Amino acid sequence: MEKEYSIELKAMPSLFSLYRKIFFGRKPGWNEQALPKIQVSSSGVCLSREKVEQYASVCGFDFDGKTLPLTYLYVMAFRLHAVIFTHQAITFPLLGMIHLRNSITLHRAANVDEKFNFECELTDSQVTDSGLEFDLVSRAFVDGELVWESLSTYLYRIEGATRRVRPPKGNGMAWETPQAWSLSDDLGRRYAKASGDYNLIHLHPVLSKRFGFDRVLAHGMWSKARCIAQMMTQIGDRPCTVDVAFKLPLFMPSDVSFSAEINEDNLVFELRDARGRRPHLSGELRFL
Repeated sequence: MEKEYSIELKAMPSLFSLYRKIFFGRKPGWNEQALPKIQVSSSGVCLSREKVEQYASVCGFDFDGKTLPLTYLYVMAFRLHAVIFTHQAITFPLLGMIHLRNSITLHRAANVDEKFNFECELTDSQVTDSGLEFDLVSRAFVDGELVWESLSTYLYRIEGATRRVRPPKGNGMAWETPQAWSLSDDLGRRYAKASGDYNLIHLHPVLSKRFGFDRVLAHGMWSKARCIAQMMTQIGDRPCTVDVAFKLPLFMPSDVSFSAEINEDNLVFELRDARGRRPHLSGELRFL
């Protein structure tokens, strides 16, 4: 029988303390048992205007001092993700996981001075050719109204998963006049300061090399936020859903290119390498 856990937090946890468990705790790996249902919630959460300003700056949003960047509530919800990752019923480590996909739905613009109730739940999981995939659903409410939600799909690679991974290709967009961005090697540290997400692989080459990476990696959710920030003049305050798939790792420092185009009533977009050949992120935005 599938186990279920429900955790109600009195306050939002510190990611720093949770990362100590993640990096220095020991977990044996997936025990081949069905993942439990784990639900975590925190009520009456207030935001820091200073942190929102820092986040908006590092991700490229124009913050008016009131309206939250479309992706900001993800950095709050991720604290609940980390609570789930460190739960005793999860037998594999966060360091063995890959963020495959993320979907965010904005039901209405949220304001920095509102109080939020957050819920996060580990829901579906399945074994694929690549490993164990599972979903985390996050929701933010204001006075009982659902204002924002997100679905993140993660992959934990398991021994015996033999799927061959082909290099990803672009989505067929006309790549004529893309935006060019240069990512500095301190981007991960600036994003960590703004978001509270101090994953070591994003902070310094000496630390990332300990986990098998020659250079620091950009946060996938920074990439998504930066792409959305570039499209905000087209989005405005309209409710929408933004789906992305994370393709190739994005190392820093590096130069990248971005482009978006209208497909019927939607926006499709990609973040590619400087030459526009290989995608780091592919996405689609749909207005509700």
